[in-house]
This record gives sequence, C-alpha cells and structure tokens, in this order.
Amino acid sequence: MQLVIDPQGRVRSVYTEVLDLSSLGPLVIQRASWVEPDASGHWQADLSLAGGPTLGPFALRSDAVRAEEQWLAEHWLLTHTPHRR
Repeated sequence: MQLVIDPQGRVRSVYTEVLDLSSLGPLVIQRASWVEPDASGHWQADLSLAGGPTLGPFALRSDAVRAEEQWLAEHWLLTHTPHRR
C-alpha cells in the first residue's frame, strides 16, 4: 500500500484494509473506479472516474482488481489532485 503525503500533511492512497487509515485522521473516501462483469461473464475494470481506460476483459475478477490497483497506483495516485471541500 502506498501513502502519498502532500505538503499540507494530507494523506492519499488507494484504499485497502491493510492499515486502519482512520488512525491518520478523518477520512474522505471517493470511488475512483469499479470492477464489473460483462455480458459474457468476463470482468472489466472501468477507470473512467479517474480519467482512465476500461481494462479487460479478464477471466477472473481478481485479475481485473489487480489491474485496477496497478493502473491507479501508476497513473492516478501520484498525479491526482483531490477536490477541496
């Protein structure tokens, strides 16, 4: 799990349950993508919410999730600027 800490001390990551992130402060969790089955029973990772492509099809959901996590880590996590509230 990668944690990115910006100059203001805000922490960003692709959410997993490896760490209890609430120990770092109040959480804001936003969906960046989703993994869904297609009509033929294969799996696709739709990264459009993060400005990315649709990956797949994959025979196994776990492969689609792995591809989703890898794309987010490489293309979104380090470059994404969160919305200010």
